[in-house]
Amino acid sequence: MEFAELREAIEKMELVDSHAHNIVPFESSFAFINSLSEATGHAVSFAPHSLSFKRNLREIAELYGTESSLDAVEQYRRSSGLQAISSKCFKAAGISAILVDDGLKLDKKHDIQWHKNFVPFVGRILRIERLAEEILDGELPDGSTWTLDAFTETFLKSLRSVANEIVGLKSIAAYRSGLEINPHVTREDAEIGLSEVLQSGKPVRVTNKSFIDHILTCSLEVALQFDLPLQIHTGFGDKDLDLRLSNPLHLRTLLEDTRFSGCRIVLLHASYPFSKEASYLASVYSQVYLDFGLAIPKLSVHGMISSVKELLELAPIKKVMFSTDAYATPETYYLGAKRAREVIFSVLRDACIDRDLSIAEAIEASKDIFVQNAIQLYKINLGRELFDSNASESPSYMIGTYVPEHSVSLVRIIWVDASGQHRCRVVPKKRFDNVVKKNGVGLTFACMGLTSAIDGPAEETNLTGTGEIRLMPDISTRREIPWTKQEEMVLADMHLKPGEAWEYCPREALRRVSKVLKDEFNLVMNAGFENEFYLLKKLERDGKEEWVPIDSKPYCSFSGFDAISTLFQEIIAALNSLNVVVEQLHAEAGKGQFEMALGHTACTYAADNLIFTREVVRAVASKHGLLATFVPKYALDDIGSGSHVHLSLWQNGKNVFVASDASSQHGMSKVGEEFMAGVLYHLPSILAFTAPLPNSYDRIQPNTWSGAYQCWGKENREAPLRTACPPGIPNGFVSNFEIKSFDGCANPHLGLAAIIAAGIDGLRRHLRLPGPIDANPATLEGKLQRLPKSLSESLEALQKDNVVRELIGEKLFVAIKGVRKAEIDYYSKNKDAYKQLIHRY
Repeated sequence: MEFAELREAIEKMELVDSHAHNIVPFESSFAFINSLSEATGHAVSFAPHSLSFKRNLREIAELYGTESSLDAVEQYRRSSGLQAISSKCFKAAGISAILVDDGLKLDKKHDIQWHKNFVPFVGRILRIERLAEEILDGELPDGSTWTLDAFTETFLKSLRSVANEIVGLKSIAAYRSGLEINPHVTREDAEIGLSEVLQSGKPVRVTNKSFIDHILTCSLEVALQFDLPLQIHTGFGDKDLDLRLSNPLHLRTLLEDTRFSGCRIVLLHASYPFSKEASYLASVYSQVYLDFGLAIPKLSVHGMISSVKELLELAPIKKVMFSTDAYATPETYYLGAKRAREVIFSVLRDACIDRDLSIAEAIEASKDIFVQNAIQLYKINLGRELFDSNASESPSYMIGTYVPEHSVSLVRIIWVDASGQHRCRVVPKKRFDNVVKKNGVGLTFACMGLTSAIDGPAEETNLTGTGEIRLMPDISTRREIPWTKQEEMVLADMHLKPGEAWEYCPREALRRVSKVLKDEFNLVMNAGFENEFYLLKKLERDGKEEWVPIDSKPYCSFSGFDAISTLFQEIIAALNSLNVVVEQLHAEAGKGQFEMALGHTACTYAADNLIFTREVVRAVASKHGLLATFVPKYALDDIGSGSHVHLSLWQNGKNVFVASDASSQHGMSKVGEEFMAGVLYHLPSILAFTAPLPNSYDRIQPNTWSGAYQCWGKENREAPLRTACPPGIPNGFVSNFEIKSFDGCANPHLGLAAIIAAGIDGLRRHLRLPGPIDANPATLEGKLQRLPKSLSESLEALQKDNVVRELIGEKLFVAIKGVRKAEIDYYSKNKDAYKQLIHRY
C-alpha cells in the first residue's frame, strides 16, 4: 500500500487543539523541566531517565538546532526570549486554534488574550472547581457566612454570565474526590460538604465529595442550557490524583441520568491506562467523546500508539479528538502536535493494512480527529481558508452542530407567546455570533400579551408597549433549518437582562415548576406528543381563495397515506436532522387529517421538540403548495385536531409511574396515582392553558375521542385522561397516562407547566383517583361532571385555582387570564373569525 497521500494530508493539516493551558513568562517560578514530566518534588530528579523525556528533549533540541541536553535547550530559550520561541513552536506545530483551561494554577501565567499573538483562535474552557473556590474565597455583601443557597445562586449566576464567552466547561473531580459522581446528592449532604470546605479555611480548596457532586450537577444544568461540552479529567496525572478513582467507568451513574443525557462529556487524556474502558463508554453512550492529549506526548511511542489504538477499538472516529494538554511552555504545544501527527499516521496506516479502513477513509478520519470533531463539538467559528479545501463536509445534526460560515446567512430566533403562536426575529449570522448570542435582541413587554386575532396587548394583562426585555437564544436548541439550508433557528428565553429571567417567560415557567417537582419529590416528568393536523389545498371559487382538504380518505387509510407518503418522508428526514424522534404516523378520521406521534423525553425537551415539529410540518407542506394547520376545529362539521400528550414520571433514570408489583389497584405506582389525581382534579383550570381558544371547545365534545367529561379510564379513548399499556409493558401495568384535552394552539411550555403544577398538588395532598370509567362517558350523563364547555368556563375555574396561580407565578397568571378574556370577547363578536386561524396555527 502507498501511504504518502495519508502522510501528506496529516502533515499539512492545521490542527485544532481542544485542551491546553496557559503559557508562563520566564520570570515565573515554574521550572522548564516540569513541563516534560508529570512528576513533582524529588521524583523530578528521575524524570530525565524516562523514555518520553529523552525523546521530547531531543525533539526540542532538533527544533532549536542545539545539542540534546537540558542546559543547552534552556540556554537557547533564555537567549531567544519567550516571544520568539513561542512563534517558532506554534508555527512548527501547525495549530490554528487552542482551547485553554485557564484554571490551572501557574505562577504569573499569561492571560488568554496573550495567546492570540500566535494562533488565529483562542477559546476558553472554564474549570468549575476553580470558579467555586474563587467564589468561596470572596465574601457575601452583608459579611455573612456562605450558605448552600447563596453559593449555588452565585455559582449559577457566574456560570451563566460567561456562558456565551466560553467554549466549554471542565471538571477535575478525579483529582479531588474521584469520578464516582452522585448526580442525586442530597441537599443535606451538600450543605455538610460546604461546611467542611469552609472550616478548612482560606484559600479554599474544594475536596469534599458531596459538595463537588453538587457543583458538577449544577454545572451540567448550565451546560445543557447553553449547549456547552463538559471536559472531565480521567486516567493518569500527577500524584494528587488517586488513579483507582479516575477510571471513567465510575461515571456510569452520571451517564445514565436522563436529565443530562443531552450534555456532551469529553473524557480527557485517553483515560490512560483505562483507554479500553473509555472506548467502550464512547461506543455505548451517545454523549461521550474522547480526547487523547497528555497521553500524547507523555507516554513512550509504543504507549501512545497502543492507547490511541485502544480508543479506536470501539469508539466512533467522530468522537475522538486531538489536544496537546500543553501547559506553561510553548514547547509542550509543539511536542503534542508533532507527536500526535506521527501517532495518528501510524495508527491509521495500520488500520489500512488491517483493512479496517481504506486510504480515503483514513484521510477522512485524520481530518475528523485533528479538526472537524472539535469544531463541531465546541462550535468553533473559524474561516474555512484555514483548512484543506477537501475537508470533511459530511452533515452532522447533533445539538449545537457547527455550520460553516459560508453556508448560513440568517438565524431565526423563535419564541411562542401566551396565545400559542410561534413568532421569530431574524438576524444575520455574523451579528448573531458577535452580538446576539451574548446580549440577545430587544422585544417589547407587549409580546406576551398578544392574542390569536390582534397583534397588540390585551387589556388586563398588565403588559403594554412600554418596557423591553431581551430575547436570549438558548444555544442548546440551535439547529440548521432542514428546509432552507442557508438559515439556522434557535429557541429563545425571555430575560429582563442577560442572565435574569423574565417572570412571563414560558420556558422559564416550565423549568420553575419542574424544579419544584424535582426538589420536593425527586421526580422528572417525561412527555411525548401526538400531533393531529389537516393538510389543505387552495382552490379559487368565484374569485375567492378557499382552502379545502387534500382528500376524503378514512381513518388509517392505506391509499390516503400512500398519496402523501413522499411529503412525510421529507418531514421525517427533516425531524431526524433535528434529533426529533417520530414513533409512528397515520391518516386520521378527518378529511385530509393526519397524526404523527413523537418519542417521549424530559418535558422541557418535549415542548421544544413540539415547536420544531410544527414548524417542519408547516414548512414542508408549504413547499409542496399545501397548508398544514393544527387548529383545533378546522371545520365545525368534521373531527377536531388535538395535540394529545403522554406523561410519565421518572426517578433516577427509572419510570416510576409504573407499579412496582401486580398488587397495585390500577397498575400504577402511588406517586403516579397521586400525580394523575392532581391533574384530574385541576383539569377544568388546566384547560385554560391546554385548550386556549374558544375554537378549542368546539373540539372537546362528547363522542369525538377528545375527552369531554371530568373522568379517567383504562385505555378509554373517550376519557380526557387515559392510562396506557403500550407494547412491551406487562399486562395489567401502565407506563404513562394520556391527556387528550391538549391542542395545537397551546403554548406547550405553559401547558406542561400547568399540568405539573396540578400534579404537584396531587403529590402534596396525597390525592387518590376515583374509579376508572370503562364506558363511553356520554352514556353516563348526570353521573359525571362535564368539563368546561367553553373557554369562559375554563377561565372561571382558573380564577379560583390558587395552586396553579402560586406555581405558575402571579404576573404570568394575570397575563394568561387577560389574553384569554380578550379571546373570548373577540370571537363572541366575530363568529366566523375562527376560519382565519388556519393561517396562524
